[in-house]
Amino acid sequence: MHLVKLDLSKNRLQQLPLDFGRLVNLQHLDLLNNRLVTLPVSFAQLKNLKWLDLKDNPLDPVLAKVAGDCLDEKQCKQAAVKVLQHMKAIQSEQDRQRQRKLQAEREMEKKREAEQRAKEAQERELRKREKAEEKERRRREYDAQKAAKQEMEKKTKKETVQARKPASSSRPPQPPRHKHSWSRSVLRVLLFVLLCVLCTLAACKLTELQRQPLCVSVNTLYEDVLAALQNHKTLQNMLQQNSQQ
Repeated sequence: MHLVKLDLSKNRLQQLPLDFGRLVNLQHLDLLNNRLVTLPVSFAQLKNLKWLDLKDNPLDPVLAKVAGDCLDEKQCKQAAVKVLQHMKAIQSEQDRQRQRKLQAEREMEKKREAEQRAKEAQERELRKREKAEEKERRRREYDAQKAAKQEMEKKTKKETVQARKPASSSRPPQPPRHKHSWSRSVLRVLLFVLLCVLCTLAACKLTELQRQPLCVSVNTLYEDVLAALQNHKTLQNMLQQNSQQ
């Protein structure tokens, strides 16, 4: 790194080391009559280079044009300055390309991360939708089972009612209850009236009320009824005798 002057002419060199730019104190470099085509990018770091000879090398056309002929001291100094500028431009361009590449890689990485996040969000949404659909499916199954159970209960109840109906229809028809209640009511009224008549008759016959006008009428009616019954009985006897004869 402390070299100041270096003569590598006529050595048939095809390339220089990639870290050749570490010779930062180099001022004089002779590369005459070698087989160099290009120079390493690190060549741009030779900031102290004052003299350069690249004659008789199969250089890249652009590099050859920049380096010139180096036929005298002035041309060789100009070659050093111009080649350094050219190599710095190449280095800057490579740095920019590297930066663009890194930027593209970072953007690609961000894009991949964004796609990964979007994919994960989509998967979460899909799982959430699947859970909701599963929940809805279970609810429908539960509702269907419940409806089927209710339908079965209704059917069973209907069959039970239909089974009881023929048994009840096979019984003999019974008169309506209201007719029975009406007949009993009439019978009770008649019994009550008969009881009242008997009580009245007993009172008019056995008590002092027999002299009352009402009782006199009752007693008269009673005697007429008895006489009619006796006559009716006598008539039946006569008819019976005639029939026997």
